[in-house]
Amino acid sequence: MNDTTPYGSATGLYRRLKQANAGDWQAYTWHPFVQGLADGSLPLPAFKRYLVQDYLFLVQFVRAFALAAYKAESLTAFREKAGAIQALLHEMTLHVGYCAEWGIAEDAILAEPEAAETVAYTRWVLDRGIAGDILDLEVALAPCTVGYGEIALAIEASPTRRRDANPYESWIAMYAGDEYQALARGAAERLDTLGESHGGFPRFAALSADFGKAARLEADFWRMGLRG
Repeated sequence: MNDTTPYGSATGLYRRLKQANAGDWQAYTWHPFVQGLADGSLPLPAFKRYLVQDYLFLVQFVRAFALAAYKAESLTAFREKAGAIQALLHEMTLHVGYCAEWGIAEDAILAEPEAAETVAYTRWVLDRGIAGDILDLEVALAPCTVGYGEIALAIEASPTRRRDANPYESWIAMYAGDEYQALARGAAERLDTLGESHGGFPRFAALSADFGKAARLEADFWRMGLRG
């Protein structure tokens, strides 16, 4: 299949994982929830439910990145993970402010229990990191980190893209922006590098299974939002 993604090298691990899980990847990155963001038709209660659960999701992803820092195998990698943790903590602060713009107070966010889909996804990622090495953990994280970058670009390229009076324009702009796109590219490049240094291709079948599962868990997270 032809791959025009701007992330990773043409023969690298990231693109190979994506190609091997093309169906699950498409179901995640162009889910009805995403289509609703693109054309502005997503019901507001669905977006608000997603926002609250996404904050609770980020809490657990900080733990996952802390685990990645623990498993880092060089000082450079450790510094990268420390920077990523700081970026996530900053994102959580911004997320609270963003939720407030939608009429969701911080107290309401913290009082909300984690949805079953939030628990299933985040604890699975942590389990892969605890049980495996840094490559296992990065593969489990990539569909979220890189996937949101791809989703934003897919929205921007969609013929159904609505810009005027789209209530979700700020969300799209955040993930399509240079800062997040650089983060997504860096995550894909890191995965390619780890694929070379940690035997990613001999381990491809197991890594591909994890990548596909993470994509399916992401799609479940969208479905959870739609039920809002």
